Amino acid sequence: MSQEESRLRVQREDGVVHVEFIDRNILDEANIQMIGQELFSIVDTEKDPKLLLSFSNVDHLSSSALGTLITLNTKIKLKSGQLRLANIDRQIYEVFVITRLNQLFQISDTTEEAQASFE
Repeated sequence: MSQEESRLRVQREDGVVHVEFIDRNILDEANIQMIGQELFSIVDTEKDPKLLLSFSNVDHLSSSALGTLITLNTKIKLKSGQLRLANIDRQIYEVFVITRLNQLFQISDTTEEAQASFE
């Protein structure tokens, strides 16, 4: 990855990679690509990826960002890993329900609940 400033805050806790988004609005295509690259490189370096994405700072997500999440989920499953989403704003969660992505992703109200759900 280049020296561009990260759009993510990443930390590890008990074998789980916690990712928090810095941006409130994940709408810009260039930002979404940067975020995707960062997330994909995390998955690529993990043997058994366990990723927890916290949306606590996020107010808006574009459909392109949702597409990136679907791709990320596929990459993680191919490596027999696990992905959890947490702290999703009610309005954003409605989009997950309408698109039925709430059935694809395991979504928790809090990062603590998400952390506890890993096997």
